[in-house]
This record gives sequence, C-alpha cells and structure tokens, in this order.
Amino acid sequence: MKKVFAFVAMMGLLTFGVNQTINAQDAAPAAEEVAQESSAAEDSIAAAETTVEDEAPAQVEETEKQGLHKTIKIKFIEGSAGFMSLVAIAMIFGLALCIERIIFLSLSEINSKKLLEDIQAALENGDVEAAKSICRDTRGPVASICYQGMLRIDEGLDVVERSVVSYGSVQASNLEKNLSWITLFIAMSPSLGFLGTVIGMVQAFDDIQKAGDISPNVVAGGMKVALITTIFGIIVALILQVFYNYILSKVEALNTDMEDSSVSLLDIIMKYNLKFKK
Repeated sequence: MKKVFAFVAMMGLLTFGVNQTINAQDAAPAAEEVAQESSAAEDSIAAAETTVEDEAPAQVEETEKQGLHKTIKIKFIEGSAGFMSLVAIAMIFGLALCIERIIFLSLSEINSKKLLEDIQAALENGDVEAAKSICRDTRGPVASICYQGMLRIDEGLDVVERSVVSYGSVQASNLEKNLSWITLFIAMSPSLGFLGTVIGMVQAFDDIQKAGDISPNVVAGGMKVALITTIFGIIVALILQVFYNYILSKVEALNTDMEDSSVSLLDIIMKYNLKFKK
C-alpha cells in the first residue's frame, strides 16, 4: 500500500513539474512580447520627445520672426506715419532707380575684345559692310561707338576720331542717367529723419509745457518719435548709398572699356587705310 501511495505521489509530482515547465515555456514568449512592447513604447516616447525638442526651436524661431516683423510695423507706426511714409517713399523710388541702372549697365557690358577682333577680321578682308553689321547687331555703348566710327571710315582718321570722341561723351552721359536722382534720395532720407527728430523734440517740449512737469512719461513719447524717424532715415540712406557706389563702379568700368575700345578701333582703322587706301 505504501508502495502504491509512493508511486501515486511520485507521478503527481512529475505531472506537476511537467505542467510548471510547460507554463514557464509558454510564459517566456509572452514576457518577451511584453518587454518588446514596453521597449517599443519607450522608443516611441523618446522619438516624440526628440521631435518636440526639434520642433521647439523652429517654433521659437518662427515666433521670433513674427515678433520682429510685428515690432517693425509697430515702430513704423510709432515713428509718426507722416514722416515714416515719406522715408519709405524715398527708399522705394531710390531702390527703383538703382535697380533700373543696374539692369541697364549689366546689359551694356559685352566682350569688347571679341567685338574688336571680329571687326578687325572683317576689315582685313576689306569688308566694311560686314564690320558695320557686326557693330549694329551688338548691344552696348562700345558697339555703338564702333558703329559710328565705321560710318565715317572713308572720311579719314581724324574725322573718325572726332566722331568716336563725341559719341563716346553721349554714351557716357547715358550711363550716368538718373544718378543725380539717386543722390537726391540718399540726401533726403536722413534729412526727413532729422526733420522728424526736430518735430519730435518740439512735441516733447509741448507736452512738458502742458503737463507743467518734466517727467519721463511726458518726454518719452516725443523722444521716441524723434529717435525712430532718425534711425529709419539713416538706414534707408545707407542702403541706397551701397547701391549707388556699386552703380558708380560699373559706370567707371564701362567708361574705361569705351576709351580702350576707341583707341583699339582707331588702330584697326589705320591699318585698314594703310592696306587698302595706298
């Protein structure tokens, strides 16, 4: 009987052990899945936090940009709309003239060396009409000067020289067109700012007189108008001055190119006369 009881007990223990082993094996994958899900959740949270951290500076930067734009608008209004509008108009007209001159001068620039080489090649063959066509079909003041010289090639070198010099002066004047208006707006911008400064100071003293007391709150309004108009006027003048100096450099380069090309053209015509008009 004891043997039977012991056998039954042993079989029960074996069965319990097998069941525990099976349950443990079944629980392991579940635990791994839970751990993987937990890790994935943690990764998602970290990614979300990283995204938020990455987006935060962009949002802050965008907010700062909007704040700067709004600040400029507020300061423009605070600087007395009348004088600030005049400064803005001076800047708009000045920039328009600067852009027009830059485009015109950029289109006036050509490869003058190649132009003269083509003219020389045509004249070496005695084909004056081909040289005229080359000059006529090329844009810019250098080509126009060369064309004027070609028109009088049969009248002698002195006549050609006078024609080139006279027409070169006309082309130089065209290059400098509207520059006087740009200098006017450069001078007007800070002047309007200083005028706003003076009027702002007058307003400040009027407020002091009305209040009968010198206090920061009374003086601040007029002083703010004075300083804002001056700042904007000086900024506009500086911007226009930079463009003006750039335009002057291009005009100077074109004038130098015209002078060099004129001398080279006279040499080419002289060689043509020696070769074909002996």
